[in-house]
Amino acid sequence: MGLLAVLLVNGPTWSAPTSPAPLVGSASGRCLDVKGNVDTPGTTLDIWDCNGQANQAFQPTSAGELRTMNGTRCVEALDGRTTPGAPAVIRSCDGRATQVWRQNPDGSLTAAASGFCLDADGAGTANGTAVILWTCNGQGNQKWTTPAALPQPGGSGPCDIYAAGGTPCVAAHSTVRALYGSYNGPLYQVRRSSDSATRDIGVLAPGGFADAAAQDAFCAGTSCVITVVRDQSGHGNDLWYQGSAQVPGSSQSSPAKATSESLTAGGTKAYSLYINPGNSYWRDGHLTGVPTGAAPEGAYMVTSGTHVNGGCCFDYGNSETTRKADAAGAMDAINFGTECWFGGCSGSGPWVQADLEWGLYPGGSQSWNPGQRAFTGRFVTAMLKNNGTSRFALKGGNAQSGGLTTLWDGALPGGYSPMKKQGAIVLGSGGDCCKPGGGANLSAGTFYEGAIVAGYPSDTTDNAVQANITAAGYR
Repeated sequence: MGLLAVLLVNGPTWSAPTSPAPLVGSASGRCLDVKGNVDTPGTTLDIWDCNGQANQAFQPTSAGELRTMNGTRCVEALDGRTTPGAPAVIRSCDGRATQVWRQNPDGSLTAAASGFCLDADGAGTANGTAVILWTCNGQGNQKWTTPAALPQPGGSGPCDIYAAGGTPCVAAHSTVRALYGSYNGPLYQVRRSSDSATRDIGVLAPGGFADAAAQDAFCAGTSCVITVVRDQSGHGNDLWYQGSAQVPGSSQSSPAKATSESLTAGGTKAYSLYINPGNSYWRDGHLTGVPTGAAPEGAYMVTSGTHVNGGCCFDYGNSETTRKADAAGAMDAINFGTECWFGGCSGSGPWVQADLEWGLYPGGSQSWNPGQRAFTGRFVTAMLKNNGTSRFALKGGNAQSGGLTTLWDGALPGGYSPMKKQGAIVLGSGGDCCKPGGGANLSAGTFYEGAIVAGYPSDTTDNAVQANITAAGYR
């Protein structure tokens, strides 16, 4: 329940947290919000992108009130109504029974006077969706959580930020840095051609950047390839190259060269995973925490707009365990490249799209999305999140500075609800790779870091991850 207080056994009161905090809708990832940030009695509530303002800060009191607007207003039903459908509004706090609330173990909030739950109307997830009182039904649009305060950029890794937001990483990969503030294990493994010996390349310090000098020493006088990118999440979702013994039945793929591109991050040297056609990596993670079916999921990666092509398919994310193109919704992966399968794309790319299987989607349909734009810089942040039943969002940004641009936030394409994710992880190819006779291994792309998370991250979490990425000092 985060910072929200626990319902007392003998009454509808709760212990107050030390400070006001946002209430995040489990289904939408958006915050409970006093509409228009207006401190006027009778103003209705809605859901909106989390922004840290006073109209999104709520504090339960020991009397059972739910205070907001710097503690000056209390939440209740319009005109004190006790019928389903009543709009939730703010009023001056005066101790009346209609201002008493209780929190249930599932995160729902019940009005003591009516017994109805605080509800995002019609199970809506879009900005501006009205919040009403409705019959309690246990659905996500009636569940509210308060995440712990997000770590400041640079103080922790992206996966610490995701965990604080209630959407923990189930897979975390990078050749550049640790994605947790305490991670002190290997980032990836290299194999040299002179004697086929292998070595794991770790970090210079816990939570720090790659020990590129160790790779340089090991590969001196010969060539090296990257055989596996280690999973930092503790779930064991290491990404081995397709064609290795660790990916049975794979072929038509080889490991990427380990020294194709060097860069600077955190003021120190590192290497990227520089993928060319014929390189790809894979892991069956459906038994180790990777979301399946219609379960909500998020993912991000730092990639590059300077090393791309139009070959299928430079993906990172959820893919088929069968390594076949099984069905619409069997994949939920970020795609970054210049592929424009259905026409109507603006410019020459590359674009952040969603590979949902049987289609690369720039938005909610196959046609041109006016919110799309190309990202041509050397370091690019790409994000995808999908609630599994009705909504997905695409975001992109400069991984060196600035915030994120929302490219799409709306309905899933027709035929993709519910999603049918299988829980494998793919990097550098499409889902139908790389079995004999399979294709989808024609892409070029660069991978620096990325993670897959369980749940639908809030926009606040997305923004904090982007701030952490830009603070990493990619150069």
